[in-house]
Amino acid sequence: MKLLNVNIPTLQAERNFDLTIKNGRLDAITVHDEYMKADRPFSYSFSDHERGEELVWDAEGRILLQGMVDAHMHLDKSHSLLVAKNQSGTLFEAIHSYTKASETFTDENVLGRMRKTALTALAHGTSTIRTHIDFNTRVSEETTFRGVRMALQLKQELAPYMNIQVYPMLPYYPYEDSDRKKIERMLALGIDGVGGAPHISERPLECIDEIFAYAKQFDLPIDLHTDESDDPTVDTVLYIADKTMEFGYEGRVVVDHLCSLAAMDHDKAAAVIQKMKEAELGAITLPAANLYLQGRQDRGIVRRGVTRVSELIDGGVKVATASDNVCDPFHPFGRGDLLQIAQLTGYTAHMGGRQDMITLLKMITEVPAKLIGSQLCGIKVGELADFVLVDSKSVEELFADLPQTRAVYRSGKWLAMTNTTSQFELTPTIKL
Repeated sequence: MKLLNVNIPTLQAERNFDLTIKNGRLDAITVHDEYMKADRPFSYSFSDHERGEELVWDAEGRILLQGMVDAHMHLDKSHSLLVAKNQSGTLFEAIHSYTKASETFTDENVLGRMRKTALTALAHGTSTIRTHIDFNTRVSEETTFRGVRMALQLKQELAPYMNIQVYPMLPYYPYEDSDRKKIERMLALGIDGVGGAPHISERPLECIDEIFAYAKQFDLPIDLHTDESDDPTVDTVLYIADKTMEFGYEGRVVVDHLCSLAAMDHDKAAAVIQKMKEAELGAITLPAANLYLQGRQDRGIVRRGVTRVSELIDGGVKVATASDNVCDPFHPFGRGDLLQIAQLTGYTAHMGGRQDMITLLKMITEVPAKLIGSQLCGIKVGELADFVLVDSKSVEELFADLPQTRAVYRSGKWLAMTNTTSQFELTPTIKL
């Protein structure tokens, strides 16, 4: 199969690329300034692609992105809002409400909600998900292990179509002997890494010590909810950076949220960012959930919790953006569409210029792929063909329209086709 005249803004803006795909891999990539002639315009319909690799399609300048990487989701919590309410809209009610509701879930319920969210994300162009999974040892043992078991089952089920990394969140410290036994059993199940939210623990520094010790023992990378607070004195990220260098874990630790970094004075924030760079911490901003949850107690000027995205990038820290929660008590909205999240990041981080938009696209593709250690290396000859073709011809148009017409290619075939390009008519009394 050949795709002519695709626009790949993360490689070179304002140029056209032709891709040749053989046996599911990128066999050739050529670049040119002018359009190449082709007889067959690209079709967003499965029925028109039945001949597969024999066809030559003219993309007509549409944007092609490597398979998007949602580096921070909560698949187990997704679509639980109807049974786990959050009247106050606060983080702590969300935690309490979900914990209570989780005791009523079944395997089928959890797996079904996770599958729905993962496949919706796939249809939007996401081919890799890192999901954080609750591992709460203060509930029944069946509930404690259910999310991890179902996530690992879903990972295997969807392996032909997408990559899923499973990161259980270690419970808040301190631990009883029974907690430790459950943790060690879980860590031996074949998970991909260790998660947690130590800043919420009664003793956050000791909690971080435990997480690093377990990660080192099982040789697992670390991804932590970090300083999800409006309080500028909450700065566990500094201790995480110290532990990262102490354990030789540079490049293997990701910190998410970093809300309190936004509330700090500029000098302290600059020192934190420098320490993060020194420890080679990756960072993930989660604007949707943080805009919704943070600043609930503020009056007048309300803090919105989104971290210092541009300052982190300028400071040499790798920063991705991700979905976080989808339709649950932590965030009642969302659809697993990373282009929507990238647009929201542009709003909150004041990133609206052309180069900003290209940076935003990299924050949902190249950067998170590096942060999570993805084996896929993007749009390169010899690599697996893993991409989404969006019905948009410029980055400005892409972010203005967020077109839902998309075609997702992976595993040697088109996996999803969404076509919403049907024309509409206005009554003659309305003049454009």
